[in-house]
Amino acid sequence: MKKLSIIFLICCAGTACAQQDPLYSQYFNNPMLINPAFAGSMDRMYLGLAYRSQWSGIDGGPSTFNFNGHIALADNRVGAGLVVLQDKIGNIKNTFYGGTASYRIQLKNNFTFSFGMQMGMVQYASNNDGLNIQNPDPLFAPFTETKFNTGVGVLLRGDRYSVGLSVPQLLANSTSLGGQEIKVYSQNYYLFGSYAFNLSERIEFKPSTLLRFTSGSSPAVDVNANFTFNKLYTAGILLRNVNTFGLLLQGVYKNFRLGYVFELPAKGSALNFNTSEISLAMSLDVLQNHNHSQTGY
Repeated sequence: MKKLSIIFLICCAGTACAQQDPLYSQYFNNPMLINPAFAGSMDRMYLGLAYRSQWSGIDGGPSTFNFNGHIALADNRVGAGLVVLQDKIGNIKNTFYGGTASYRIQLKNNFTFSFGMQMGMVQYASNNDGLNIQNPDPLFAPFTETKFNTGVGVLLRGDRYSVGLSVPQLLANSTSLGGQEIKVYSQNYYLFGSYAFNLSERIEFKPSTLLRFTSGSSPAVDVNANFTFNKLYTAGILLRNVNTFGLLLQGVYKNFRLGYVFELPAKGSALNFNTSEISLAMSLDVLQNHNHSQTGY
């Protein structure tokens, strides 16, 4: 029996059980996953894959896969992108397919302001084949339902910093199960910021933070501190809600970037299991007005 599935289904037995967005530890590499205004802001074409396995060792623990790509168009003023995301926890699987568009305005002193929108479809599904249900109940019936959703975001960027505010999915979706209305998604609000300090010609220090707000839940806070050497190699640490610690390692080779994060819970945490997240990205200058630097990251 999948332990986490039972925990999750017990939560769903109430009148509402709203899913949050999946967690990311490398969102600062490509914030388009949480903010559609980031599409096209790299002045190149970007393609990325990532996989996250949370709470390794728990049968049915959360896992997330995403593919995303975006490109700068119209003299780098317009961005267009695509996101495919699948999030699993226990017997519950959510899959999102969406398109993203953004527009960028050039401000004084090399600042830019972007606003973006995301639209797509989310499929909510449950599969109870792995459960051993002793007393069948309508609330435990498998279901599949597809809903429309849309999101918005804004982004302000300078040479050294970026600040973004976004709601990737604006609509709170619900479904009817066993005669009861079950909330399957509640909006997540994100506030993100980072600043880059040049410690020397070869070393950059970049702290960043992410605040996430969800109705009915306590705010979540991520704090990251990353050091980049020769613009190619990055090492850093992260702290989430003072109960999770992580180590990040990243390397860039030509147009490719490989990143890995390993997380551990703080002492005394209710779930004493580690988490791993790996990402692979490619950045290319395919149009005349694109950034033609060696790596583009």
